Amino acid sequence: MTTYRSLLVHLDDRERCSARVEYAVRLAARLDAHLVGLAPTGVLDLPLEVGPGLLGIDTTTTLLAALRRTADERAVRFREQCGALGAKSFEAVVDDGESVASIVTHGRCSDLVILGQAEPSSTGAVTARAQALVERVVLQNARPTLLVPYAGRFDSLGDNVLVAWNDSKESARAVGDALPLLQKAQQVHLMHCDTPAAAGDAGMRARLEALHRWLLWHGVEASLHVEPTQIDVGDTLMSRAADLGADLLVMGAYGHSRWAERVMGGATREVLRQMTLPVLMSH
Repeated sequence: MTTYRSLLVHLDDRERCSARVEYAVRLAARLDAHLVGLAPTGVLDLPLEVGPGLLGIDTTTTLLAALRRTADERAVRFREQCGALGAKSFEAVVDDGESVASIVTHGRCSDLVILGQAEPSSTGAVTARAQALVERVVLQNARPTLLVPYAGRFDSLGDNVLVAWNDSKESARAVGDALPLLQKAQQVHLMHCDTPAAAGDAGMRARLEALHRWLLWHGVEASLHVEPTQIDVGDTLMSRAADLGADLLVMGAYGHSRWAERVMGGATREVLRQMTLPVLMSH
C-alpha cells in the first residue's frame, strides 16, 4: 500500500468520541485522505441502559426509532466537528446494523479503520462489551485498525514510530499496512522482544536486518533494537514506547479460534488494555 485514500472512524456515544474524531480529522489532513464517520444504529446491540419503561413496550418500533435517532445525532455531530476543524473531504454514514458487523463491512472499502480503546467503567458489563467490540473488529477487519487511547491528547501523528517485529505473518502484514505512515515518520524503530521462549533464535537478527533493507527500498530509514525481556511482551512494548518517546506503535494482532469464537492473544490483549499511545494493528 502506497497511501491511504479513505479513513473510517467509528462514531459512538462515549465521551472520548470527539477526541477520536479530532485525531482522525488531523490524520486525514496529514495524508490528504477522505474521512468517513460511521454511526451504526446497533440494532442488535440492545443497550444495557434500557429502562424498565422501554422494556415494557411490546413492539420494537419505538426502540428502533430511538436507535436510529441516536445514530443520526452522532452523524450530525461528526459533520459539525469536521466543518469546525476545517476537514477537506468527509461524509457521515448511518448504518442499520450491529456495530461490529457494520464496522467490518464498511472497513472493507476503507484503507484504515479508527476505533477508540475500551474505557474503564464502573459497570463491568459496559467495559466488557466495549472490549469485545474492539477485539472482534481487530481480528475480523480486512484492513488495519488504528486504536486511539481513551485518555490523553496526541498532538503528533506518527512522527516517532515503534514497530514490534516477531517474524510472523501478522507482524509482516502490520508493517506493510503501516507503510503510508512509516514513510512520513521522522523516526522509526524496529524492535524484537527477545523473550525466554525466543532465546537461541540465531536467525532473528538476520531477518530483522532483512526487514530493515526492505523498508529502505520503500524509503523508510529505521533503527534496530533487540530487547531482552523476562516480562510480558505487552508490558515491554509499552515501556520501550515510553522510553523512545514514540507516538505510534505498529504490531501484529494475534488470535486463535476456540470452537466458533475468535480469541485474542495474551500480548495483544494486554497492549489493548494498557495502551498509552495510538496503536496500529493488523491481523
